[in-house]
Amino acid sequence: MPWGDIMIGRINHVAIAVPDVEAAARQWETGLCAVCSLPQSLPDHGVRVVFVDQPNAKVELMEPLGGNSPIAAFLDRNPAGGMHHICYEVADIRAARDHLVASGARVLGDGEPMSGAHGTPVLFLHPKDFYGTLIELEEVRD
Repeated sequence: MPWGDIMIGRINHVAIAVPDVEAAARQWETGLCAVCSLPQSLPDHGVRVVFVDQPNAKVELMEPLGGNSPIAAFLDRNPAGGMHHICYEVADIRAARDHLVASGARVLGDGEPMSGAHGTPVLFLHPKDFYGTLIELEEVRD
């Protein structure tokens, strides 16, 4: 079914929660010969991130930033870390959101896109609506 601006695009990144992004980045660089970004703090999201650049997508390594971090509870349950979410690109995030809500999906937060790590609009979908997988949508225009 052609949905135009509301159809998901390519995978932008897979996010992995880790207790220490610098240690995780060293492991990716040493063990996998990956190229990693410098750590970046995102106070509005409560995380500190490092991006691992790959030819076809990115891996986002995330550690909690502050006591109210949304991934602190995840790491309490999974102290060694683990896959946290998958991010898909969309051309029009509001059109995608409206379609998803109309189809019964729940958008986390207040439902309005917020600025993500790359300065582009993002929003998250409730994992219970996608078989236990937290989905992030990121607006990316060519």
